[in-house]
Amino acid sequence: MIKLFRPLAKTSLILVYLVIIAGAVVRMTGSGMGCPDWPKCFGYYIPPTEASELEWQPQRVFKEGQVIIRNESLWVATVDHVTGSTYNDAHWAAYQKHDYAIFNATHTWIEYINRLLGALAGLATLFLAIASCYYWKTDKKITIISWLIVIGMLFQGWLGATVVYSVLLPVRITMHMMMALVIVALLIYVLEKTSSKASLAVSARGIHQLLWLALGVTMVQIILGTQVRQFVDDQIDQLGEQAKMLWLSQPTVQFYIHRSISILVVLLNAWIAYQIVSKKLGLNKIYWVLVLIGLEILSGIAMYYFDFPFGSQPLHLILASLLFGLQFYLVLETQKNVTTIETL
Repeated sequence: MIKLFRPLAKTSLILVYLVIIAGAVVRMTGSGMGCPDWPKCFGYYIPPTEASELEWQPQRVFKEGQVIIRNESLWVATVDHVTGSTYNDAHWAAYQKHDYAIFNATHTWIEYINRLLGALAGLATLFLAIASCYYWKTDKKITIISWLIVIGMLFQGWLGATVVYSVLLPVRITMHMMMALVIVALLIYVLEKTSSKASLAVSARGIHQLLWLALGVTMVQIILGTQVRQFVDDQIDQLGEQAKMLWLSQPTVQFYIHRSISILVVLLNAWIAYQIVSKKLGLNKIYWVLVLIGLEILSGIAMYYFDFPFGSQPLHLILASLLFGLQFYLVLETQKNVTTIETL
C-alpha cells in the first residue's frame, strides 16, 4: 500500500485541479445553477437532457425526490408513484431551498461534470487516506494530514451545497475556492513529505523566507481577484452579457490594488529567481513560476483592455491556482533543506 501512496496522491492532486478547472468553466458559462439541488441534479443521479423530462406527464413513474418544473417553480415528489390522468397535489411538495426554476441542458451537464469530478476526487482522497495508515508507525503526520484532506473534501462538498442553496452568493463561491487551495496545499505537502529527493547542498534559508513572502502575496492577489470577480458578476447582472466593454469601466478600489500588487509579484519572484540562479540551488520550478506569472498578467491585460475574450476569466483563475501550488511546493522543498542544515 505504501507503494500506492504517492501515485494516489498525484492522482488526487490532478483530480482536484480538474475540479478547479471545471469550476472555472461553470462560472464562465453561468452554469452554477444548472443543478438546482444537491447532491443530486433535479433529483436524479444522472441529470435530464430534455426539458420534457422535467414536466409532469400522465401515466409516468416518479421516484421520491425527483423534481419537476411546474408553473415556473420546482416541485419535489414526496413518494414513489405513477401519475394518473390529472395532477395530484398530494404527491408533490414545493422545493424550499430557493426559487430558481430554470432548465438549461448545457448548464446542467457542465455543472454535473463538475460534481462528478468532485466525487472522483473525493474517492481518490479516501483511498489515499486508507493507504496513509501504513505510515502511522513511521510518520503519523502523513496519516493525520491525509485524513484531514478527506475531511476537507467533505467540507468542500458541503460548501458546494451552500453555494447552490444560496443561489451563487459571491462570498460562498470565494470560500469554495479558498478551500480548494487548502486541499491542494495539503496534497502537495504529503507528496513532498514522502519524496526521496535529496536536500540541497547549500543553505536556502533566505530563499525559503522569500518564497513564503511570495506565496503570501499570491494569496492576497487571489483573494483580491475573487472580489474583483464578484464585482464583475454584479456588473454582468446589471448590464448584461453583451456589455463586456462596460464591466470594468468603473472598477472598485480592489481592482486597482489587485493590478498594482501584480508589479510586486513580478519583482519579488524575479528577485527570487535571480537568487536561486546565482546561488546555483537547482530549484528549476522557479522558471515555471515566472512563466505562470507572465501568462497570468497577459490574461489580466486581455480581460481589461480587450473586453474579456472567451476563456480569459477561467484561464486567469486556473493560472492563479497553479501558481499557488507551484510556489507552495518550492516553499516545502526549501523547508526540507533548512531543516536538514539546522539538524546538522
